[in-house]
Amino acid sequence: MRVSRCICIRRVNFGLFCIRIIRHAGKFEFSGTLVGFAIIRHAVRSEVPRGCVNLQHEVELGIVISKKATDISENQAMDFVAGYVLALDMTARDFQNKAKEEGNPWIFAKGFDTSCPISKFIDKDKIADPHNLNLWCKVNGQMRQDGNTKDMMFKIPFIISYISSYFTLEPCDVVLTGTPKGVSGVKPGDKIECGLDNLVVMTYSVESNFM
Repeated sequence: MRVSRCICIRRVNFGLFCIRIIRHAGKFEFSGTLVGFAIIRHAVRSEVPRGCVNLQHEVELGIVISKKATDISENQAMDFVAGYVLALDMTARDFQNKAKEEGNPWIFAKGFDTSCPISKFIDKDKIADPHNLNLWCKVNGQMRQDGNTKDMMFKIPFIISYISSYFTLEPCDVVLTGTPKGVSGVKPGDKIECGLDNLVVMTYSVESNFM
């Protein structure tokens, strides 16, 4: 599978934290796309971008789009899903906070080289219910994130319908669906392990070329 883009949800999409944010913001949003060297497969490391002092992990379920989707209804949405991936959305939080303050895009916070490791492709027929999957992330053996997709505020059909109402989704696009609570910082030398139910596990080391 050759991924062309990752489309990221801007708002937190899990549990009570999500509810608090939605009540404050009043709407669902997506933050943009990741392309090129941000998306990595078959790799063993994620690199800290130059100048970043607050790199954080966000484990997510990724939806893989099967065919061109333009202005799709929620009732149609699952017909446009080919399958799923596990994704690790690495975020330069200090870059993101500065971008928010200045009203700028998040491309340097979310789109740096190696910022989005993804797993092997999982065919949708192998997942009976994508809204009941355990999603977890450990750092140096310590559990940091431990959630379930049943706690997503915005479900997959809504996400696909909403995004496709603004721009066309293409085959092999990956749509990230948000992350459970427990997001925290990592530093060079840390080992990140994350998983999706009993379907897939990924392990990455955090490295820096700018020490």
